[in-house]
Amino acid sequence: MDPRGPATELIDDPTGAVGRLEERTGAQFESIARAREYTADELERLGGIIDSSALSDRLSLVLCGSYARRELTPGSDDDWALIALDPFPPYDPDVVRAMAACQAQLGQEGKAPGAQDVFGVPFDVETLVLNVGLDADSNTNLTRRMLLLLESHELLGTIHTKAWDQILERYLNYGIKDYRPPRFLLNDIVRYWRTICVDFEGKHAQGDGDDPKWVSRNAKLRTSRKLLYAGGLVPVLLCHLIPAADMRAFLSRWLKAPPTDRLAAAFLLCAAEDEGARTLGAYDRWVALMRNEDAREALKNLRQADRPESPLWAEIHQIGEDFQRGLMALLFSTPLRPLAPQYAIF
Repeated sequence: MDPRGPATELIDDPTGAVGRLEERTGAQFESIARAREYTADELERLGGIIDSSALSDRLSLVLCGSYARRELTPGSDDDWALIALDPFPPYDPDVVRAMAACQAQLGQEGKAPGAQDVFGVPFDVETLVLNVGLDADSNTNLTRRMLLLLESHELLGTIHTKAWDQILERYLNYGIKDYRPPRFLLNDIVRYWRTICVDFEGKHAQGDGDDPKWVSRNAKLRTSRKLLYAGGLVPVLLCHLIPAADMRAFLSRWLKAPPTDRLAAAFLLCAAEDEGARTLGAYDRWVALMRNEDAREALKNLRQADRPESPLWAEIHQIGEDFQRGLMALLFSTPLRPLAPQYAIF
């Protein structure tokens, strides 16, 4: 990869790279653009109706999932959390008051976060930072830490930036080298992706063979979950262009950009524009499906045994194959090829 190439400025900030990829290739990612507009409108609306005075300066209301990816649709869940920097006691009055204000507006009309209590609850960042690895790093702890780092947006409050910086600092506070991907961070991103995949099967096993959410979880695993992983992996691999002293600032800029911009920027930096257009085009088709109320409802009701006869599933399967093929091309058919096996596999 030539750091002096025509897309060099994207090294400094990948924000807007989806638009750059459209300009370079003539592709149109209309569903991604519309979802970003809808997300911006909803963020502004929510920011105006949630009682911000209920949040003390110790707390922030953070949104993850579709909000943070900037691909919200009317049917998206409200993946939210109330975060504090330090541990707090049960029934802390500041936390209780803020939770009531958040719950009054978020998670209504069937949009509550998942039943695992990863979100929709308050938690502290100190626990996420102290417990990395070993027995204390539960699935919940790992999930919260990774999603705060890779896929979060502060709606209200003031501590998100400090919390985010503490998490990144935990991974970069020792052992990083000039022009080498930081292995500690990379390994935890890979671990999180593998955890998602293993937990997918674990949840299926708990359903006694009739898991009503198997199909929708499988579809997300092929698309938005894979985007989450690739959107974290690729910036870390790109650290091979960056001296150690600049990695914090580099990763901060990249990981705070929408993950679709991160991937688009990587394709442009690797001079793989046409493959990038095909890959983002596949993801654009996924976003279009999620914006279609009938398709979302059909996916919700589709069962594992019915997939072979479902045109909707055939379309989702093809989207997943096209998206996977593009990511494989980025990692193994561009200048990233020497890095992917060395760091992401071994």
